[in-house]
Amino acid sequence: MSSVELSAEDALRLNVLLAGEVHAVRIDEGARTLYALTPKGEARIVLNPVGRAERYFQRVREVLGGHVLGSPGGYPVYLRRWTRMGQAGEKNLEALLKLGEPEAVLAVAHAAGLTDELARRAWWAGQQQAPMEIARVMLMHPAVRAGQMGPVLTRHLVEYLPFESDPLNAMQTVRVVLAAGLLAPEERLQLWAKAKRRPHFLIGFLESLPDELPPEPERALPAGLPDTPAARLLARCYSGPGQSYLKTAELALDKAPTHEAVYLLLDLIGQYFAAGDEAAALPLPASEVAALEALSRLSHEAALPILTRTTAVGPLMRRHLEPLFGPIIGHLKALRGMT
Repeated sequence: MSSVELSAEDALRLNVLLAGEVHAVRIDEGARTLYALTPKGEARIVLNPVGRAERYFQRVREVLGGHVLGSPGGYPVYLRRWTRMGQAGEKNLEALLKLGEPEAVLAVAHAAGLTDELARRAWWAGQQQAPMEIARVMLMHPAVRAGQMGPVLTRHLVEYLPFESDPLNAMQTVRVVLAAGLLAPEERLQLWAKAKRRPHFLIGFLESLPDELPPEPERALPAGLPDTPAARLLARCYSGPGQSYLKTAELALDKAPTHEAVYLLLDLIGQYFAAGDEAAALPLPASEVAALEALSRLSHEAALPILTRTTAVGPLMRRHLEPLFGPIIGHLKALRGMT
């Protein structure tokens, strides 16, 4: 425990605050202010550090930990245990949000037991740290998607997506937003338009909306197709959304920014074409039969021999992947009738 003691005024005001009902706490060290979320709204205490400010704020957190956990100065032990998420119950998650500790907010955001109400509190508590990360993580929870916080987090992620410079984080944001299914049709179209300029956005569309993409001209199916999984896959590919899927997958591969994007793309394409391993009986040109069969075998494992030997990203990474990507793109073009 820190040897620093709170000023008499801070100690009194903090004790009065903690005597009431507090839902969450955050500390703005720059503004020297402690904020508390209560049933009546937001309360604040302007702190008056004595001695080194860093140690003083640590002492404030120790007081919070002692109040919340019943063991003064013991919060780091609990925090380390609770951040191995998946085991904390709702009461423990509530306690984490009262510690004024940024890591604790992230722990709650990741917790399997997150509820819509806890998400509301965590969102308030985490505004000053990593709001995009917190929003992404919390929107993955079904309870949050179905609750009042789902639209709030979706709106924040879409609004700040243009300012996300890291392509991996941007890709994850689009994936989460589309998977949540809370965008209006016109908002999805706006995001689709942006994806044409930032192709890593397209991965989220391939994952969550493979059969709802803005359509390309459809292809006429061969006559006399049997009713088999492979024939249904062919019909899917030849449809307007299917032709859009093929074109989109090609563009996403051609501009894949990171290892993670490549692995995900290959898995998604392999899943889409899973029934293609039975394509030999279809009345198709040999190139299209070969395409369906080859694409059905795709997974992230195809890229492992290349990507495990390089840390390159962007254009240099894609040059390493040309021997793999070239045939895949050729297969996608064949199913678009372009070879």
